[in-house]
Amino acid sequence: MSTAGRRTRATDPLAEAAPRSYWHDVHHLVPTTLPLSRGTEADLVVVGAGFTGLWTAIEAKRRDPARDVVLLDAEHVGFGATGRNGGFISDSVTHGLAHGLALWPDDLPALLQAGRRNLAALAADLDEAGIDAGLSLVGKSIVATTEHQAAGFAGLAGLLDRYGEDVTLLDAAGMRADVESPTYLAGIRVRSGGGVLDPVALVVGLRDWALRLGVRVHEQTPVQDLDGGRVVTPRAVVRTRQVALATNAFPSPRRSLRKYVVPVYDHVLVTEPLSAEQWDRLGWQDRQGVTDAGNQFHYYRPLADGRILWGGYDAIYYYGSRTDAAREQRDTSHRLLAEHFRQTFPQLMDLRFTHRWAGLIDTTSRFTPFVGTDRTRTVGHAMGFTGLGVAYSRLAAGALLDALAGQPVPAFLGDRPVPFPPEPVRFLGVQATRAALAREDRTGRRGPWLRTLDRFGIGFNS
Repeated sequence: MSTAGRRTRATDPLAEAAPRSYWHDVHHLVPTTLPLSRGTEADLVVVGAGFTGLWTAIEAKRRDPARDVVLLDAEHVGFGATGRNGGFISDSVTHGLAHGLALWPDDLPALLQAGRRNLAALAADLDEAGIDAGLSLVGKSIVATTEHQAAGFAGLAGLLDRYGEDVTLLDAAGMRADVESPTYLAGIRVRSGGGVLDPVALVVGLRDWALRLGVRVHEQTPVQDLDGGRVVTPRAVVRTRQVALATNAFPSPRRSLRKYVVPVYDHVLVTEPLSAEQWDRLGWQDRQGVTDAGNQFHYYRPLADGRILWGGYDAIYYYGSRTDAAREQRDTSHRLLAEHFRQTFPQLMDLRFTHRWAGLIDTTSRFTPFVGTDRTRTVGHAMGFTGLGVAYSRLAAGALLDALAGQPVPAFLGDRPVPFPPEPVRFLGVQATRAALAREDRTGRRGPWLRTLDRFGIGFNS
């Protein structure tokens, strides 16, 4: 390496960061099936080969092995949010306990049980299918980095305990004894409710399971139009009885659904591997995920090969709901993340980053997904997971198939959220909400704009 190269590496922590998903690199994730090249017929066409689409296809075949299922993706299995997230998994179906209490107070105990059953069933499914996704149900830690966050932790820990979570409230010294950072003022160690996994190991396992069940998978096959029972792709048409849309943050083939979801780009970095001595300085014996308690929050976790994944905070919405590939690299956001990492872990000041990317989050105004069909029960949808889709997608896939079969869907999934307004009001509203959330993080005060959104049970989140 030249002197200039060494100088750049020493001063710029992102100098060698590859502009792509770490998970894609580790698994060499590329298309493994052929594009659809000739017309065909099917009982069910699933559009989108992420977690939602794969669980839908798998569950359709489990319910009826004779059902002819075709799965289409514009890019490849695990291309979108499924292959670009932090690898956290949660049993929540309400976007957190406090949010569930605000929206569904009477139903909350039942919703908590539904989420817990779903996560347990997901783990059992992985055992049944022989999928090693690195699932580690170690829970997580929530950390306070401001005085007003720390002041609310006793109440939050009490709430979590009251609803059956396994929690320990920690002061600054206790939290720093677990994971060492001078920024921690308090912590809550939650040992229940989820953990971490390798999302692409999971999606590859689901893909292979779907193929074994007889699902016909065609990657690099974008859907251009839905016309009655016809699914139109660039080179062929599929005639089908039913369609399940699992495009989530990407533009839905049904334009009428696009107003219910805004695509938000969430930014992520991955470090080079830490040495044994660096890990000793950190502690982090349980290797659990960590989130801080702000509205603009960071999430981070150790990886199996000794790295740290560090993401979140700067969630960006682009005018017009743009989702083009150029949005996946935003230097300002990635450099802000790198700065925050060094502030959190100054003992790792010399650590470099090897990967940088952004993943799409499909946000609804109530922060939870919705499931339904058109009037003829020909085209169904499941969308709007707002960052918690790794486990939730399995539950929603079952509800989507129920809806297509004319069976009832629980209200927390079947009721549509308040739609987002058209542009330019949409963009201005999102920016106003982001500014108000940042103000609350600084001051600890909710503010009139956020209180107004709370009153109507709507908002913006990631």
